[in-house]
Amino acid sequence: MKKNSPTSCGTPSTRPNKEVGSDTAAPNSRDRLTQLKSALKKTGLVILAAFHTVPDENIPLPGAKGSSATIVLAGNGGGSMWQYFVSSRPDGVHPLDKWSTEIFQTLATRFGAHAVLPHEGPPYFPFQRWALNSGQAHTSPIGILIHPEYGLWHSYRGALIFPQRLILPPARETASPCSSCEGRPCLSNCPVEAFRPEFYNLKRCVAHIHEPEGRDCRMTGCRARRACPVGREHVYAPAQAEFHMAAFMEKHSKN
Repeated sequence: MKKNSPTSCGTPSTRPNKEVGSDTAAPNSRDRLTQLKSALKKTGLVILAAFHTVPDENIPLPGAKGSSATIVLAGNGGGSMWQYFVSSRPDGVHPLDKWSTEIFQTLATRFGAHAVLPHEGPPYFPFQRWALNSGQAHTSPIGILIHPEYGLWHSYRGALIFPQRLILPPARETASPCSSCEGRPCLSNCPVEAFRPEFYNLKRCVAHIHEPEGRDCRMTGCRARRACPVGREHVYAPAQAEFHMAAFMEKHSKN
């Protein structure tokens, strides 16, 4: 698998979705990844993984024809996208999904790719498997994927699937930072002990967050997640953490 390094964020735009598609010229294969990084930077998003598919991998793309040779996974690394999202937040329900969809569809048109989103489905695209197969993410003891730079503070907002093999940087396979983590504080800092190796007690977690005692997790993010020493500089700010936790509570309170 091939490895790609994420890009840093820049100054927020008032209308990031328009800026990301302002240059309509399609770059050639050699320049495409570089220009994609630059376009994503205008939205606060970064490339989290990029790799070539294996010849026999079947990736069904609704309404699309042809082969799939390169997959680029992109999303937020830490709080990089938050100020961009807030400045152009769509109205209605699921605003982050709407915002992400517009960005990735615009990018797909500009770069000659097919956009897929993690919230599209069922069936849902295997973002977690893609990330693991890329060698650029690992499973943490609490089940969340951990990135070597961003730690537990990243998420995949979408993917661009290209019919050709883009030129990618040499692979930089990394060992999981969890394998050398002493004490694994993520497992011992949950106030209700919802996490155990190979097991996550979702009901216990959700019940705690709804209680007054769960205000800390509800307002600043999961305490077990915040205990991870990897990528501490990318921990979500309280406003972003509260937004994601509210979405988590809404989703799982219905179950």
